[in-house]
Amino acid sequence: MLWTRIWKHRLLYLLFIPAVVYFVGFRYYPMVLQAVLAFKQYSLMGGIWGSPWTGLDNFKHILAHNDFYRVLRNTVEISLLRLAFGFFPPIILAILLFDLASSKFRKISQTVLYIPHFFSWVIMYAIAYAMFANTGFVNQVLEAITGRTFAFLTSENWFRPILVGTGVWKELGWGTIIYLAGLTALDPALFEAAKIDGAGPLKRIWHITLPGLSSIIVFLFTIQIGSILYAGGEQVLLFYNPATYSVGDIIDTWVYRQGIAQLQISLATAMSLFQSLFGLALVLLANKAARKYAGTGIW
Repeated sequence: MLWTRIWKHRLLYLLFIPAVVYFVGFRYYPMVLQAVLAFKQYSLMGGIWGSPWTGLDNFKHILAHNDFYRVLRNTVEISLLRLAFGFFPPIILAILLFDLASSKFRKISQTVLYIPHFFSWVIMYAIAYAMFANTGFVNQVLEAITGRTFAFLTSENWFRPILVGTGVWKELGWGTIIYLAGLTALDPALFEAAKIDGAGPLKRIWHITLPGLSSIIVFLFTIQIGSILYAGGEQVLLFYNPATYSVGDIIDTWVYRQGIAQLQISLATAMSLFQSLFGLALVLLANKAARKYAGTGIW
């Protein structure tokens, strides 16, 4: 019966072949290469398949590396800061935009809030430099008021606030899109009935809006938990400098230095595989916890 149905819908399956080829060739095959290379000593002459096997030596070298625990701690701390300060603002902003009475003002606000998402991190760093450099706008104001300036961009104390703040600003508006889509799917009759019963705005949000968004919130939170070892390598590469290595050096920048700058391809690949497996484990645990305590999950 299976082959009969396949033959009956053969034209649809033919249309499906390019998608299968794409995912196998550009998604799953690179994952296989990563897993293989992590257990080899890469050689330019031999290539991935011709390089000698080393077993777990790359992982042992990573665990014994002087920088491993420092970059791991920095990565987790920066990711937790991003999660703490960047997860809830899009939810609040989406609710505020949804409750705006003027649809025209809502569209204008959304457009203004979405614009930073389309800036590259190079442009974002240029904006941050213009604001927080020694001769930047913030220091000019501080000098006029207090007669002092602060080295924000080379300060260990200010590096993470600037990093997290620019990241939240860049993705704040874009992060509201999914929540707004979820809000538009809610039955307007629920809000009208709550108003008739005397429920104020806060009660409507607590009893209707947030329960309606619970599945989306759990889904996005689970995904972000799984990305706890990915702290935004592209942004950190642009923002950090030798003065802030102690608080800004993360796994992604370590992989960049080891893999590209020092050509230790296998070592960098092993670290990347460690990231992937650890992230997968966190997603599975977070999804299990969400299904147990929140009654919903990714699957």
